[in-house]
Amino acid sequence: MSGLPQVDFALDTYECIVLYPGASGRALPAETVQRLQAEHIAHMQALQRRGIILISGAVDGPAREPDPPLGFGLARTGSVDDVRSVMEADPAVQAGLYRVDVMTFLCPAGSLEFPLAQRQT
Repeated sequence: MSGLPQVDFALDTYECIVLYPGASGRALPAETVQRLQAEHIAHMQALQRRGIILISGAVDGPAREPDPPLGFGLARTGSVDDVRSVMEADPAVQAGLYRVDVMTFLCPAGSLEFPLAQRQT
């Protein structure tokens, strides 16, 4: 999809973050994976406290193989590139445990609320 869809209602725009297994993930020792997962969680919590990430969490269940998504999040900074940059600074992404994709997500204006993010501001 390129550009905004032609609809007769207002749209809200978010940055959609999708986390996938990284190229190095299977080769890393279990203790390294545990450490990187803890660092990833701390990184995401810090981004939420800073108001960059509105919501994030793990994805569970059947998905396409061989590269099923592991996590999902939404941000609202106005810049896919800025969100990609902070996500690429995640220690687990840098180590190759995860890889990240960031794209634009559009939905009807006012259809999403983030009460936890609102309490942190």
